[in-house]
Amino acid sequence: MNKPSANLEQSITFIHEWLVTFGGSEQILASLLEIWPDAPIHTQVYDPDGPCSSFAAGKKIETSFIQKLPGAKHNHRRYLPLMPLAVEQFDVRGFEVIVSISHAVAHGVISQPDQLHINYICTPMRYAWHLYHQYLQQAGLSRGVRSSIARLILHYLRVWDSQTANRVDEFVAISHWMARNVWRVYRRKARVIYPPVNVSDFDLREEKENFYITITRLVPYKRVDLIIEAFQRLPDKKLVIVGDGPDLKKLKSSAPNNVEFLGYLPFSEMKSILEKARAFLYAAVEDFGIVPVEAQACGTPVIAYGKGGVLETVVNGKTGLLYPEQTAVSLVQMIEEFENHTMPIDRTAMRINANRFSKERFQDEFKTFVEQKWSQFSRIDHNTLAKQ
Repeated sequence: MNKPSANLEQSITFIHEWLVTFGGSEQILASLLEIWPDAPIHTQVYDPDGPCSSFAAGKKIETSFIQKLPGAKHNHRRYLPLMPLAVEQFDVRGFEVIVSISHAVAHGVISQPDQLHINYICTPMRYAWHLYHQYLQQAGLSRGVRSSIARLILHYLRVWDSQTANRVDEFVAISHWMARNVWRVYRRKARVIYPPVNVSDFDLREEKENFYITITRLVPYKRVDLIIEAFQRLPDKKLVIVGDGPDLKKLKSSAPNNVEFLGYLPFSEMKSILEKARAFLYAAVEDFGIVPVEAQACGTPVIAYGKGGVLETVVNGKTGLLYPEQTAVSLVQMIEEFENHTMPIDRTAMRINANRFSKERFQDEFKTFVEQKWSQFSRIDHNTLAKQ
């Protein structure tokens, strides 16, 4: 590739972690495929019968050897130690621009000197870095032989992760909170482009019903257990939980009667119930948090733990309330303040705030960024640099 192609759309590829569930990174990929619909996808595992088929069906998808391992489509995380090796096996030599979307290993793909590698980073792998001790504790791996093995694997992943950050030419972070984490872990600067939120898919609803809602994957770091504990202390309030995940059975066993689990819902049903909710609750330290923005698009106030990406998406006292401690007591106190009307309800202001994170804005910003960086990169004489 000594000469850059005239049509960038014919020479770009995406690297994604896995396509088995639909979350924030999958929503990002779906939006990018609207810009570059012919770009092939390289991913560890793809479930053609899963929710990602809504945007990935009919696309050219190359999976790793993990796809053929037992149970990979339904329990891909068990193969995490193999994923650094797997992502390095993708042959992307035929492309001029590589866009990886990573929260684990996608940025580790091996590229050539004359290829531009842009990484849109959701987070450095959180269980190996800032959630390391929390992960070990919640997984019951604080002591013993299994703990030692887990710590050794995570140490290996941290070393690999740090080294492979040098394979990326340009980092783009989903929030300023994440840009700080990228600097902390990789000592690399990152441009911030907020991820896409399909604001126009939601309707502003003035009349709300008398229940609270949280919508999330049921995994430990989302801290749904904390929200459930809060509603044990609020027996006269109703909580609806939308989402699925490995913690479902455990969370159900501890939930009181005023907590209802609806599981995974199709978008139309999720949208309807979010529009009706009295308020949306969040307890995680999120890197950005798409659903809190979706809630605001509905005119549904957000009550969230005041740390992480929500500091950039929720206007405290105007579009939501932020509680100071990641505890059930702190959440209960904030719900009680909300019930006492300490915050003026301006649903139009919530919608206006949500519009700052629209899908159209994301697509314009990201496309412009890629084209500008490719224009600069393609003018470099890489053959001359390689000889120096």
